[in-house]
Amino acid sequence: ALQLQKREHFLTKREAVLFRHEAALAKIRGVEEEVHTKFGIIKEQHKAEVKQLTEVLREITKENRRLKSSFETLKEVNDSLRKQLSDITELNKKLEGQARKVQARLENLQVRKITNLKAEICDVVYVLQLPTNSQVYELLTFLMDWISDQHLSKIKIHEERKDSHKPLAIETSKKICTQERCMKLLPIATEQLQWMPFVNSKLHMPVIKFIYWSVRQLDTGVQHTTMTSTMRRLGEDIFKGIVIKGNPHNSSEQSTESKSKSAAFFKSSCMPLRFLSTLIVLKTVTQVDYLAQAFDSLRTDLKTDEGKALFLEYQCVPIILSHLKVSSRGLLSSALDGLLQMTTESDSVQPFLEACSNESFFRTCSLLLRSSKLDTQILEKLCVILQKLSRIKSNKKMFEMFTLHQMIQELHRTTSPDHVFLCINLNSILLNLGLSRSNSLTSSLSTSH
Repeated sequence: ALQLQKREHFLTKREAVLFRHEAALAKIRGVEEEVHTKFGIIKEQHKAEVKQLTEVLREITKENRRLKSSFETLKEVNDSLRKQLSDITELNKKLEGQARKVQARLENLQVRKITNLKAEICDVVYVLQLPTNSQVYELLTFLMDWISDQHLSKIKIHEERKDSHKPLAIETSKKICTQERCMKLLPIATEQLQWMPFVNSKLHMPVIKFIYWSVRQLDTGVQHTTMTSTMRRLGEDIFKGIVIKGNPHNSSEQSTESKSKSAAFFKSSCMPLRFLSTLIVLKTVTQVDYLAQAFDSLRTDLKTDEGKALFLEYQCVPIILSHLKVSSRGLLSSALDGLLQMTTESDSVQPFLEACSNESFFRTCSLLLRSSKLDTQILEKLCVILQKLSRIKSNKKMFEMFTLHQMIQELHRTTSPDHVFLCINLNSILLNLGLSRSNSLTSSLSTSH
């Protein structure tokens, strides 16, 4: 009975536990149902929210697409406008450039028109100023010829005057007076070159000859420096010639279509006129390109007997000497070529050598030989001329006066035997001066030591 009682008590406890479990399960079921209910509500709410958000997202997406489409359209419009702006800018620049060119062309046309009108007016004025009687010009040219031949061409260097019995003061006074008159006449004579196209070409030579001898009279004058602009203009006019456009006898409208008149001096086909013009260019011009062309023309003319005769007639040696400078190496060779051309066999050789037999020529040669910058070709040309001069016995004192004989000896000693032509001329000079034997003896003694 006790055991049954214990078992009953155990079962009672277990039943109570079961009841509690059932109550807990019932409570759990209630909670589960409540949870399911709430979950269903939440799920419904979630679905509603998702649906709502989906609709909102769809609307936003649609709006974004619309905005994107609008942006693309605006971008295309912007690119199109930018391209149009670039094209318009380029077109504007092009039009501005064309406008500037048109403006410059218009200004050039205006300047050219004004220049042509001035030239036409000057042509008319020139012709109106020309006397109708051409014999006046012939008379003037005869007078110029007479003055040139009888007075201006009588140039005497100091060496030729030293034996003169005339008082030096009187001679100097006459020379100064002549130079002053030449200074007054040269600008006027230079101005007359502008009229030469309108006068007979036969009258050009006396005018150019008068100008040449007037320039030569100013060689030693101090006043020569005050006439720089006149000399420069004279040289350019002689070199380029005078060209007058239009026929002054016609109206200004017709003159532009008519043929131009010209007067050629340096490029004249007449050798005496061309030769004198070349000498004037060599005396008055400083541009190297002009001088180079002048020396080329001179060298060509000197290949003829007429050119050599003109060289002597117009006493050209001092003109060439003025260009025998080490500082102008480009023209030095050309100047020596002109002198060498005069030493070729002809009737003019002896008069030419006599014209070179003076202190100024030997002084110039001495200065050249003292320079260490001369190349072999220049030395050969110079020694050919000195060799010709050494044949004249009276020139020995000139060689000694400027110690040229010592320079020749030193040059002969130091020149390489490879330069055969130079050595031959040096040896010939020493032989003509009577120094060859002593020179060879000295060289043999030096080699024996």
